[in-house]
Amino acid sequence: MKILVLNCGSSSVKYKLFEMVNNEVLASGVVEKIGMKGSFLKHTKQNGEKVMLEGEILEQRSAIEYVLGVLISKNHGCISALEDIDAVGHRVVHGGEKFNKSVLITDEVISKIEECIDIAPLHNPPNLYGIQGINDLLPDVPQVAVFDTAFHQTMPERAYMYAIPYQLYTKYGVRRYGFHGTSHRYVSHRACEFLNLDYENTKMITVHIGNGASVAAIKNGKSIDTSMGFTPLEGLIMGTRSGDIDLGAAIYLMDKEMIGSQAVSTLFNKYSGVLGVSGVSSDMRDVEDAAQKGNLRAQLALEMYNYRLRKYIGSYMAALDGADMIIFTGGVGENSPETREQICAGFEYAGLIFDYNANDSVRGKEKLLSKPESKVKVVVIPTDEEFLIASDTMEIIDNRQ
Repeated sequence: MKILVLNCGSSSVKYKLFEMVNNEVLASGVVEKIGMKGSFLKHTKQNGEKVMLEGEILEQRSAIEYVLGVLISKNHGCISALEDIDAVGHRVVHGGEKFNKSVLITDEVISKIEECIDIAPLHNPPNLYGIQGINDLLPDVPQVAVFDTAFHQTMPERAYMYAIPYQLYTKYGVRRYGFHGTSHRYVSHRACEFLNLDYENTKMITVHIGNGASVAAIKNGKSIDTSMGFTPLEGLIMGTRSGDIDLGAAIYLMDKEMIGSQAVSTLFNKYSGVLGVSGVSSDMRDVEDAAQKGNLRAQLALEMYNYRLRKYIGSYMAALDGADMIIFTGGVGENSPETREQICAGFEYAGLIFDYNANDSVRGKEKLLSKPESKVKVVVIPTDEEFLIASDTMEIIDNRQ
């Protein structure tokens, strides 16, 4: 079965085509700068060869049409006809309380995703454009929606509610939803497979840290808490997001700077976090390099970043009544030995015995980073959200046949 996975953003479309019979990636790529000057498609063939194709791409439907054209092209394609695509899986950011699992896309499902636009105005519309684009271009191909928020729908009420008037929850759905659910679900499953542990009898803390970052507490296969909240702003310090901040400070800055809600949202989402503190970059590699050269603000940004992470991991150890495993993933989690070391060094009291030698050389590969005598296992698992989306899509399509 050949499954196309799409992740449609406001100005980009990421794609990956799988042959699920042997879990093989036939092609992958991204269309960037949609609706802007200099639009282009970066395409990676099955043999690893990369191709850059430029052209005017005005909206998501055109981008998807461009992708489909490349997939069947004589020079760069990997399938002979569009009919070879058996199904399309979509990443959908927000399913609210309406979806707690992946679903076959129907008109009713589309309506429910549309109802979530109010709480995800930047993300759900382009996701819907992708779904409609496939409806137009491949009307007979079944589609599946895989939601970032679905995995965290198992959180108990005490974890997802905010201490605000209850009617604001019932009226507007203001509560903690959590994000990166597809990644947390994938790496937690894969870590248990890698270490031969029972997924439904293991307490895990999954640490997804990249430009966006979140931590999840997973108990016996279910998410019981996660650091992101109503939006992806809450929680950890991220590349450009502030993470947790006193609401009073936000109101104070709005008064002092005489800015409105949109401007303060941009401030905390786009100009804060590691970038805001360091003044160097939102890329941890640049900040680490500056810190090593003596940049004090870069050093402070790293200290704050690691401290916030350790606090969340410690709190989730308490929420889980002790953890069996800590899993690192995401761009930073998979590729920064320094970050992993700084975080894990403080958990000896919990029985975590970190293997510093094993950690030093690990970048982008599965690896156990704790010593055999450690009560808490530490592991790196590269995330593969696209494969999970493809797997969910195949399962749903198979079950309906």
